Amino acid sequence: MGDSSLEVLFAGVQESAGREDIRRKLLNGKTLTIKLGVDPTRPDLTLGHMVVFRKMRQFQDMGHRTVFLIGDFTTTIGDPSGRSETRPVLTAEQIRQNSQTYLDQAFKILDPAKTEVRRNGEWFREMSFADALLLAREMTVAQLLERDDFAKRYGAGTPIPLVEFLYPLLQGYDSLMLDADVELGGSDQLFNMQVGRTLQKSRGGSGQAVLCMPLLVGLDGVRKMSKSYDNYVAFNDSATDMFGKIMSLPDDAMGAYFRLLLGYDSGEIAALEALHPMEAKKRLAGEIVKIFHGAESAVAERRRFENVFSDHGLPEELDTIALRSAPADPVELLFASGKFPSKKEIRRLWEQGALRIGGRRLEPGQKIEEKDRGSVLQVGRREFFRLA
Repeated sequence: MGDSSLEVLFAGVQESAGREDIRRKLLNGKTLTIKLGVDPTRPDLTLGHMVVFRKMRQFQDMGHRTVFLIGDFTTTIGDPSGRSETRPVLTAEQIRQNSQTYLDQAFKILDPAKTEVRRNGEWFREMSFADALLLAREMTVAQLLERDDFAKRYGAGTPIPLVEFLYPLLQGYDSLMLDADVELGGSDQLFNMQVGRTLQKSRGGSGQAVLCMPLLVGLDGVRKMSKSYDNYVAFNDSATDMFGKIMSLPDDAMGAYFRLLLGYDSGEIAALEALHPMEAKKRLAGEIVKIFHGAESAVAERRRFENVFSDHGLPEELDTIALRSAPADPVELLFASGKFPSKKEIRRLWEQGALRIGGRRLEPGQKIEEKDRGSVLQVGRREFFRLA
């Protein structure tokens, strides 16, 4: 493998360890084992996951063995990375369902024919308590407290269950069991992945290389993309929601999306930045919708967006909400549509000025009156309902 191929594999990597190990193995003609692990804590993947999946796809396209590891066992503990509190415990059925939807979504980016799927319950459910104690001897409390999130929680007096201290060791043990040459993850996974490298070396191996990809900023343009921050785009979002959400992205965050999600180089991004921000963002939204929903949907959603927001029109098809009596609470009406996860979310949008009735802003606390029957109730830039 030449230097140009190595440049592709290392492109976009934010932090790493063992790059020379990768280079040496490739020059010797070795087929690398690439590990990417996910804990199915929630049913949806977001565009933040796409950054790492794209890197794994590059290794797949170059013929390497790629292992998509489902943490069905480690999900019962919860990865403490970036957390200030312990994750809730999921049932076995929730983990099973989430695992299946993770695979369905991941294969929108990864090549299923080239993806080896494993679950770490294969080995951890066979591990005895004595084996677990031996593994726990591999690290000290002082080493674990070098983790930034552990250190912060300990310094603040926030409880840290002992089982969370074991999580980095379990992730490292996964690498031992898979004999991984490279582990991929987000930059918040650096500590955990380094543990795998250390464990492999302590057992006489060369130690896996670690490639950390940048964390994708969310739709607020400030914090990392996360469902907890409600600033995310999910793989399973409808084409309309996906296009509309991306159009809400701050202008100065577009470059990161073009680079991390679509692989544009600096020259291509500079050319896009010369365009009007609205046009550049439409292209970004269209390209991402095309990946998940196809080219026809991307064209249709651009046309729909321009009709509603550029030409101040309305969607060709509107959902209907029955206004059975008036005055009526907008929160109750909208929640009954089934389009919103909670009444709390609707109230949050309302407080931010996102609700409009007949084109005029609906002030917090204002009711929908009989005179509003037949009008269009709008929520943000994507949801429109005819009051029937």
